[in-house]
Amino acid sequence: MTDKKIIAVVGATGAQGGGLVRAILNDPKGGFTARAITRDTKSDKARELAQLGADLVAADIDDEASVRKAFEGVQGAFCVTFFWEHFSPEKEIAQVQNMAEAAKAAGVKHVIWSTLEDTRQWVPLTDNRMPTLKGKYKVPHFDGKGESNKLFTNLGVPTTFMLASFYWENLIFFGMGPKKGPDGNLAITFPMGDKKLPGMAAEDIGKCAYGIFKKRDKFIGKTVGIAGEQLTGAQMAAALTKAIGREVRYNDVPPDAYRALDFPGADDLGNMFQFKRDFQEYFCGVRNVNFSRTLNPELQTFNEWLAKNKDRIPIEEKKA
Repeated sequence: MTDKKIIAVVGATGAQGGGLVRAILNDPKGGFTARAITRDTKSDKARELAQLGADLVAADIDDEASVRKAFEGVQGAFCVTFFWEHFSPEKEIAQVQNMAEAAKAAGVKHVIWSTLEDTRQWVPLTDNRMPTLKGKYKVPHFDGKGESNKLFTNLGVPTTFMLASFYWENLIFFGMGPKKGPDGNLAITFPMGDKKLPGMAAEDIGKCAYGIFKKRDKFIGKTVGIAGEQLTGAQMAAALTKAIGREVRYNDVPPDAYRALDFPGADDLGNMFQFKRDFQEYFCGVRNVNFSRTLNPELQTFNEWLAKNKDRIPIEEKKA
């Protein structure tokens, strides 16, 4: 154990971080061990990671000193934020600043920052194709992350910028699964037209990150996009139909209609889907599935993910 290089994983009990911790621990000959960083080391998820062999360390990304301490003596650090806990790009940027400064102070040799595009580089605030949100963002949960990339670069922290894709787990946990519409039919709803949506299993994000850590020298200073498959809404609906044994249709709606849905962050997600639709060639282009498989040979397709997870997807029978 002593000669293994330590990878510190922020958000170790979350979707991305948990996948990375497991990938490290499932590769006993890989030369790495996992330091699982979480605010609550006594949670069930944290204890589960400890039982698998992770070293649990308490830290809070709102507190730079605690993160610096957690990063001491590590070779690599995986940095991630969770926007949906607070809906504040400014808070997210401050958290990234804390992680970047902690990594610099601790002398971390390789950081993976799980980021996303700053969509304002494609859709300026003066562009009325989509509304400006919170006064200065187009897609707040993207833009704050993208704006934060420079925080690592400016400090000279050796960083790989990893662009993840839509989690298929959103069908389970984020209310995006099949719902019964006014016509009585089950449908998934996205404002994507016939454009493809890059998606992947959350655990595969962690496995891809592990692949990046193993090839450190090749990826420092690079931006790396990952996806498990690129599917249209109609293709996703067809796969769901086959998996659950009931017809699921694809309900394509205008972005304005999606933004008007009654749940927190609907405007943000409506803008996000519109960005992915309008700039599909770029968005899919940087998230190459074959490349992702070189990082993670176990990369799942949507059908493979559905075979394992179909029973976890809530089917909303109530008419919308």
